[in-house]
Amino acid sequence: MDRQLENLNVLAHELLATPEHIKAELPTNPAVQMSVASARAAIRAIIRGDDHRLLVVVGPCSIHDVTAAREYAGRLIELSREVDGALLLVMRAYFEKPRTTVGWKGLINDPLLNDTFHVEDGIRLARRLLLDLAALGLPLSTEALDPITPQYLQDVIAWSAIGARTTESQTHRELASGLSCAVGFKNGTDGGLEVALNALQSVAKPHRFLGISPDGQVAIIHTRGNDNAHIVMRGGHNGPNHQREHILACERELAKAGLAANIMIDCSHANSAKDHNRQPFVARDARDQILDGNRSIMGLMVESNLHEGNQKLVDPKNLSYGVSVTDACIDWDTTVELLTGLAGDLRDVLPARRRHSQDVNAA
Repeated sequence: MDRQLENLNVLAHELLATPEHIKAELPTNPAVQMSVASARAAIRAIIRGDDHRLLVVVGPCSIHDVTAAREYAGRLIELSREVDGALLLVMRAYFEKPRTTVGWKGLINDPLLNDTFHVEDGIRLARRLLLDLAALGLPLSTEALDPITPQYLQDVIAWSAIGARTTESQTHRELASGLSCAVGFKNGTDGGLEVALNALQSVAKPHRFLGISPDGQVAIIHTRGNDNAHIVMRGGHNGPNHQREHILACERELAKAGLAANIMIDCSHANSAKDHNRQPFVARDARDQILDGNRSIMGLMVESNLHEGNQKLVDPKNLSYGVSVTDACIDWDTTVELLTGLAGDLRDVLPARRRHSQDVNAA
């Protein structure tokens, strides 16, 4: 008697349009290509110490409303011009959300916010938004979560994150080794540095792994390694890790591992005890360390939206405009005050760090 031995828990297979097809339908143009290439080059220069600016990845925890995202982006591009001499602003365009248990998995997986999971519509929606925002000249960032979606979107991304839950994953280290942009690896959810340090060593090496080609075929992907990766300090179960003693300890561990002293501080998550109102405090603590001579802090991450706080995703037709449906964010006015203040305080100090970039990287 024949017995079914596979797909016992699989209800269906739904074919997606290939990355090649989606990109042909929604192509980049020369202006977008120049914008992305310029942003990537600037971020690489910051990581290597050749650009003195502080890299600030700022924006909504996740994007669920493309209209609000466009409004936020329009404001951010204006603010970026105001602070450009001191800060390079990169907008968070996060479309996938890792869940500890269950919950909304992001705009790509569920664009209608109602568990209908029209993934192909989500991919198109996300790509169209990225193209429009890049056309403004705005650098964009995302979290590389699903190993397939980068084939659809990464050509418009200037900086990517690997989250605390996936930094230890071999799949994500291999994925990041082939990304064309710089990558920030967050420390583990326990607050420890070891998994992130291991990831930084792994991502710089060539890898070979299974993936898909642009035309949707299963393929063996061969990468050369990504030498533009750095650590992101986000705190952990034992509390924050943005303070001076934690940064000094991280510098020592990076040096032991033979890695460059490039540290981004995530002002949210455990560093703010998940209280969005504490994010400016964390950012200003980083500022004070820089003013006191720190040379390893090269960036900040801030969760910000048009309006503060967050809201539960109960009725997608009755949501408050510009308010996060995932982590709570600071509002726009607080964002402006924070970033213009940082730029003003650091504008005259940051250029001096550029002259010492080789010393920092060799530390």
